[in-house]
Amino acid sequence: MDQVKKSMERAEILLEALPYIRRFYNKTIVIKYGGHAMLDEGLKESFARDVLMMKYIGINPVVVHGGGPQIGTYLKKLGKESKFIQGMRVTDEETMNIVEMVLVGMVNKEIVGLINRHGGKAVGLSGKDGNLIEAEKYFLSEEKAKDTPPEIIDIGLVGKVTKINSALITSLAKDGFIPVIAPTGVGEHGETFNINADIVAGEVAAALQAEKMILLTDVAGVMDQNKQLINTMSDLDARRMIEAGVVEGGMFPKVKCCIKALRGGVRKAHIVDGRLKHAVLLEMFTDSGIGTEIVLT
Repeated sequence: MDQVKKSMERAEILLEALPYIRRFYNKTIVIKYGGHAMLDEGLKESFARDVLMMKYIGINPVVVHGGGPQIGTYLKKLGKESKFIQGMRVTDEETMNIVEMVLVGMVNKEIVGLINRHGGKAVGLSGKDGNLIEAEKYFLSEEKAKDTPPEIIDIGLVGKVTKINSALITSLAKDGFIPVIAPTGVGEHGETFNINADIVAGEVAAALQAEKMILLTDVAGVMDQNKQLINTMSDLDARRMIEAGVVEGGMFPKVKCCIKALRGGVRKAHIVDGRLKHAVLLEMFTDSGIGTEIVLT
């Protein structure tokens, strides 16, 4: 009898997911894969299976991954110190070579291999492939004193996206492949730029007019002033919370990225705790979800 009860509970879970499967059929979902989910072996396997399941039920997942901890570890092995300004990695030419090697040659291929090992058809891409991510040099600015021009800070080969050539992604998805994108861009002279993975995910999602963009993080989601999880918020609410200083630290660029993606045509953006197994499926296919959903007003 216990076995029958368990089977019935599983059936109820599938029925709860059915309207969401129908809604997202043939839609594009961009997932930014990063944080603890990329380091824990169990979570890696879970993520690969989740992405594959999405593809099998008719959804088009596109993965954009980070790799900051892996880059930091490799730089340390080579005796090179990681330096950050305003959360951005200072990237000289030697560091850029290491960033490209780690992101494109190691992390990207590991993710592709995991998905393919479970029966998928994943393809790894960098910004250089088909000029997928065109970029230009990004400068930081910092206000030193009131009523004076901000100081412009050169942080090396760090880029900002100028264009996403999405035809390659669309073509691969139509042919049954799962694109896995490393966040590097190519400049007009062929130089490689290191780009924040959240930003790349937002730009890719907007270019594809994705149904959803999901950012996997190491926190439960966006918290209010009382440190309570916000399940749903509008882009205007998010902007007010940024201005009030409620959204700060590492959450600030993620929320800002979500707002920009929504205003670029993405239907919904989600910030989800990637430390939970099956976080993407729980957010997409259950009534309650698990993270913070941000929508355009």
